[in-house]
Amino acid sequence: MSGHYLSSARVATARQLQKRRCSVVSGSVFADDRCPELRETFGWPVVADVAGLVVLEVQVAGAIAAVGNNAIREQCIKAIHAAGLPLVSVVHPRACVSVSAVIGPGTAIMALAMVGVDAVIGEGAIVNANATVDHDASLGAFAHLGVGVQLAGGVKIGARAWLQAGCSAGYQVVVGEGVVCAPGSVLQAEGVVAG
Repeated sequence: MSGHYLSSARVATARQLQKRRCSVVSGSVFADDRCPELRETFGWPVVADVAGLVVLEVQVAGAIAAVGNNAIREQCIKAIHAAGLPLVSVVHPRACVSVSAVIGPGTAIMALAMVGVDAVIGEGAIVNANATVDHDASLGAFAHLGVGVQLAGGVKIGARAWLQAGCSAGYQVVVGEGVVCAPGSVLQAEGVVAG
């Protein structure tokens, strides 16, 4: 069970409440590969497994792959596309995102995260709680910034890379595709962190 699963649902619900000024909202439903045995998770109904998205009988406004694992999240997003469902992003109401930032579809931006001026966040990426993507930085498709990761201006993070909790990357650092950086890693611009 992914903690990101619950966090994404809570962000989506919080955003719906904020937009509707606390009126009644339709809530969230889940697709989970443990369906049909699993019928409910965190108080929300489980309506299909991932393969069942193509025959989903519940009308949804959009879908997001609420999975922390980059490879699994990418596969789930492919299933969402194949089912013809709109891929949506969730941004916590207490996150700060510049109006000039580009946020790809299927992205999750969690509480107290900051996305700066002209930053680019790729499809299906995660910017976790209290993480910073400063000005002109980019995060590739399906990449994941753990809790408290700090990216300075101009940093480039490749697709499917995972910077675990507390990593920091100085100005102009480049991290290659699929690289996994251990918690607390300090990355400096002297070289590229290759995959």
